[in-house]
Amino acid sequence: MRTIRLTTAQALVRYLIAQKNGDGDPLIPGCWAIFGHGNVAGLGEALAEAGDALPTWRGHNEQAMAHAAIAFAKARNRRQAMAVTTSIGPGATNMVTAAALAHVNRLPVLLLPGDVFATRAPDPVLQQIEDFDDGTVSANDCFRPVSRYFDRIQRPEQLVTALPRAMMTLSDPERCGPVTLALCQDVQAEAFDYPESFFAETVWRMRRPRPDTASINEAAKAIRAARRPLIVAGGGVHYSRACDTLRAFAEAHGIPVAETQAGKSALSWDHPLNLGSIGVTGSAAANTVAAEADLVIGIGTRFQDFTTGSWALFRHPERKIVSVNITAFDAGKHGALALVGDAKATLSDLGEALGNHRAEPPDAALKAAWLAQVDAATAPPSGNTMPSDAQVIGAVQRATGDDAVLVCAAGGLPGELHKLWKAARPNGYHLEYGYSCMGYEIAGGLGTKMALPAREVVVMVGDGSYLMMNSELATSVMLGLKIIVVLLDNRGFGCINRLQAATGGRPFNNLLQDARHAVESEIDFAAHAAALGAAAEKVSGIAELEEAMARARAGERSTVIVIDTDPMPSTQAGGHWWDVAVPEVSERREVTEARAAYETQRALQRAAD
Repeated sequence: MRTIRLTTAQALVRYLIAQKNGDGDPLIPGCWAIFGHGNVAGLGEALAEAGDALPTWRGHNEQAMAHAAIAFAKARNRRQAMAVTTSIGPGATNMVTAAALAHVNRLPVLLLPGDVFATRAPDPVLQQIEDFDDGTVSANDCFRPVSRYFDRIQRPEQLVTALPRAMMTLSDPERCGPVTLALCQDVQAEAFDYPESFFAETVWRMRRPRPDTASINEAAKAIRAARRPLIVAGGGVHYSRACDTLRAFAEAHGIPVAETQAGKSALSWDHPLNLGSIGVTGSAAANTVAAEADLVIGIGTRFQDFTTGSWALFRHPERKIVSVNITAFDAGKHGALALVGDAKATLSDLGEALGNHRAEPPDAALKAAWLAQVDAATAPPSGNTMPSDAQVIGAVQRATGDDAVLVCAAGGLPGELHKLWKAARPNGYHLEYGYSCMGYEIAGGLGTKMALPAREVVVMVGDGSYLMMNSELATSVMLGLKIIVVLLDNRGFGCINRLQAATGGRPFNNLLQDARHAVESEIDFAAHAAALGAAAEKVSGIAELEEAMARARAGERSTVIVIDTDPMPSTQAGGHWWDVAVPEVSERREVTEARAAYETQRALQRAAD
């Protein structure tokens, strides 16, 4: 057996370079890195040696660069995943939030944090966490519950088994999620005689498993028997590249489609069978049909509470669920008839089994009425009133081409966007709402632009999320990867302020004016963005926003457009109850009234059938 002597870090990098996906592209096209004493001498030197064979990008914040890596994988429909390396200590633990985000959203990312010395000779080293009861524990054990595969590399030869397992997890549609390989810093620099065959090119093709015939036939029987079926399209439709298949299936069998946050843009907004968003942030059209549906067909969705209206939305007394999902864990939720398989392959088999069967189409007036409500909500305000989020969304929509990608994550904007944004192309709506992580937006926009460089990327973000994490705006400028950021300043956490009021709470600690302060907050977001290198301006209204969007689209540099918005209004049309527990005992009338309303709604929840 021919061998080659390499350090652990060199072997890891060489192995990653040799991995391909089924399209012939690199499975791991690059690595994000912030170096420190836990990775600079070992992995840092190996990455420098690799050069363009495995490009390294420097981030400004460990969590943010991991978000960028995850957004890249999402925008590439999980066909590629990036690596992210940090030092031991705070650099590593800064990535734990990103790992959780990837885990919840079933998205691949390879996390390579530095770790303690395997020899323990210099212990405790700088930034080392010491467990008083377990000498094997380090800070990187925080990654265990938020990783789909975790390993600590304590010997160079352990890569020979660990790396194939890691690649399988990143590329397998059922197991897909974050992988953490904690790299002991002394081991990174140790050499070993690796088999040359270990570095041969390997192709990891995306599997398309199919459900068994009996399950397909049972699901087809349920669809034939249903009078009012409804498809709920989730993110799995995109990851399976099944958008065209979904459209053909819905058209062939006359079944209307509603979309989750992750599934939105699977079907063009103007398709007659697309009823729009569903659930807590759903359209009136989709939610009306959902409440009457006797069969709900989930395709690639986890049936998160925002999708199901906390399981109070699907009210038909005879309602059944068919769930198409690559993951058995997700397919079997809430007593569903589980079709465990790839969305594209399963829809094809299910369509064959259904033959010429067609359901009764939904009332077209429902969709027309909803689109009228959307247009009313997003129309420019009259007079000099401060615009709402919905009115800003309308302006951005009017100023943006159909091929653009809209990126957002948390706060009030995702709810408004889910209802109101008209997504025309697959992957044109990029929302991180599985973990709803504030601070994802700008880093996510950067990762999306890296994945889809030919498409315009527009990030919508609130002032709260911007303040939490804005560092990768500077990275986008540095890398010449232009994104357009529309920053809505409502002077606080407006979404949670509205939720606080809805649950009977008094204004407290959400808007800046209601938080404890000695000096009133006055933040110049445009000046801040300009200091990071972006083109930036503040506009005074909707007309100026549309003009600024035109300038931003014509420009070559990342641009931030700031606009003040009213924190109070949200789109009342559509939507559904969301289970947020209200205090059972309170001296305040507002809380007791909210609790009574809560009990009424909670009575509509349905347990698994």
